[in-house]
Amino acid sequence: MIRFAPLKVAVALVALSAAPMAMASPACTKVPEAKWLTPAQMKARIAKMGYRDIKVFQVSGSCYEIYAHTKKGKRAEVYFNPVNGAVVHNNVD
Repeated sequence: MIRFAPLKVAVALVALSAAPMAMASPACTKVPEAKWLTPAQMKARIAKMGYRDIKVFQVSGSCYEIYAHTKKGKRAEVYFNPVNGAVVHNNVD
């Protein structure tokens, strides 16, 4: 039985390291994508909010997601409701 201990530890380490990758984006809306703001409209709203230097703009689940800088220059990962443009989740460094 002792010979299986390293295998159990390896399996546990793989499972723990994969846990952060399994985290999904927040649920932003249930409205069909056809009724969302267009990417151009959303980018204009994001700029009005003060986000700049947008590195990534993408659809993530039922959200628009960006990686950008805030007005104060801090890095931010932000999820927006694609129907009304509201911030749903905000991670700022």
